[in-house]
Amino acid sequence: MLPAVAQPAYVQGTLDTLLSADGSVDPAAVSLADTTFVVLDLETTGGAPDGGGITEIGAVKVRGGAVLGEFGTLVNPGQPLPPFITVLTGITEAMLRPAPPIETVLPALLEFLRGAVLVAHNAPYDVGFLKAACARHGYPWPAPRVLDTAALARRALTRDEVPNRKLGTLAHFFRSTVEPNHRALDDARATVDVLHGLIERLGSFRVHTLGDAIEFAKAITPAQRSRRHLADNLPHVPGVYIFRAADERPLYVGTSKDVATRVRSYFTAGEKRARISEMLTAAVRVEAVECAHSLEAEVRELRLIAAHSPPYNRRSKHPERVVWLKLTAEAFPRLSVVRRLAEDGATYLGPFSSRRTAELAAAGVYDAVPLRQCNHKLSLRTRTPACALAELGRCPAPCEHEISPEEYDLRAALPFRTATSGDPGPVIEAILARIETLSDRQRYEEAATVRSRLIALLRALIRMQKLEALTRLPEIVAARRNDQGGWEIVVVRHGRLAAAATSPPREHPRPTLDAARLTAETVLPGPGPVASATAEETERILAWLERVDTRLVETSGDWASPARGAARFSGLLTSAESAASARDSTVRLSVTDRSDDVRSLRL
Repeated sequence: MLPAVAQPAYVQGTLDTLLSADGSVDPAAVSLADTTFVVLDLETTGGAPDGGGITEIGAVKVRGGAVLGEFGTLVNPGQPLPPFITVLTGITEAMLRPAPPIETVLPALLEFLRGAVLVAHNAPYDVGFLKAACARHGYPWPAPRVLDTAALARRALTRDEVPNRKLGTLAHFFRSTVEPNHRALDDARATVDVLHGLIERLGSFRVHTLGDAIEFAKAITPAQRSRRHLADNLPHVPGVYIFRAADERPLYVGTSKDVATRVRSYFTAGEKRARISEMLTAAVRVEAVECAHSLEAEVRELRLIAAHSPPYNRRSKHPERVVWLKLTAEAFPRLSVVRRLAEDGATYLGPFSSRRTAELAAAGVYDAVPLRQCNHKLSLRTRTPACALAELGRCPAPCEHEISPEEYDLRAALPFRTATSGDPGPVIEAILARIETLSDRQRYEEAATVRSRLIALLRALIRMQKLEALTRLPEIVAARRNDQGGWEIVVVRHGRLAAAATSPPREHPRPTLDAARLTAETVLPGPGPVASATAEETERILAWLERVDTRLVETSGDWASPARGAARFSGLLTSAESAASARDSTVRLSVTDRSDDVRSLRL
């Protein structure tokens, strides 16, 4: 009969830990040969774990193939023992009557487990009973790393080798010195032999560390398993990683604060995207581009995706496809959707991600100001027949010279120009007034359509004014502290990242900053608010600069937005977007909220 409580000698190995003396080593990176395992088995009364029902505990502590200690005890479950359990295990109620209850055994067991990796065959079953017992009796569950020998066997052994993954079958396959007999300690000893046999087998799968073994036990695809070596020897630094095909074509580009860790995650059970699985099948190597910090990594990622259009990247692939809303420079200006900016004296709004969004914003402008909507080039001398919009009073009919160029510019064109570079208030209030009128007439669907136009226009105005405030500056230098005590430094010229660097901890950042400026890219200004970089790159830089821990070091001018610019309508935009996305909201309530917002802005 097994001892009622584990002896102190069995617990001496519990102070072993997976961390190095200075705590700098990731336990998952420790080799399996250097990992301390506690191989555990429970016998129970059956049923679901409810904090009781455990009749026997057996555990063996091993490391490097050597047994460090054993833990074995019967446990009084405090409930009748079903007859079939007695037949299966040979444990009787007479044997359990003098045994200690689980609340007495738990402290010694938890001490025995501390600092080790828990191993069990069908581990969820054993872990479930132990967690329930800890919860019932007020002991914190230590949450050890868990390795399931049954799951490992399912991945490492084929059906030709073993017909099933039962403990008895595996013990026979690996020639265990102990035969499983449904007694906890013997079954734990047999599981030790199975574990050692599986660890030997894992070497052929390039699984050598604890973390690799835990991930290997999970359900990963054959492509992930066969390509795991692609994550070897990558740096643990911020940067960009590029999956390449056999012909060196970039298949996928990504970024991370820790390239090695991020790439390794593609070969785990957590990666379930079908397109990534397809990409891994075609990939033959991973290239890492080290960066000074995360912002440089994000920018380099955007530029690489734009340059190569990797087939498995979905976002940021075609920045050249953006469009702009252009107010032409002619006697009677009109709005036009264009793909490129030019220094032609016209007024531009954008960029928009699609032509549909640009046309939606243009419709919002038409709701506010009487711009002509035809595409004709009008003559100051010859009249052109008017369209139906003039008859409906929606157009001042410049085609028939019903309005002078000066008056047309004042009533129709000037409000749009002012909205793009300064105060969009008159345009926004006119759209809100139209929404409120439609709502009062219970024309809610039309009001919702106008609201969507308002959202598209406001987004573009707020975005462009923020971009333009930064891109007009020839240079801005900023820095922020990193977690290691150094400084992340950026040099931005006309909204483009021209240089990035990181100063070492406990050193003055000025030499690093001066070197970054001297080696920074030369950036020349161009037409429009984002002429030197993509809007997405400038927005990433803006987000970094606007962080509360970022410090502006030097600027070549004033970084400022218009005092009564579009940004003051940010709250209105949020309200409109919320109302548009809420299924149970009514247009009338949304109109009231926005009107109150505008009235408060007037004050």
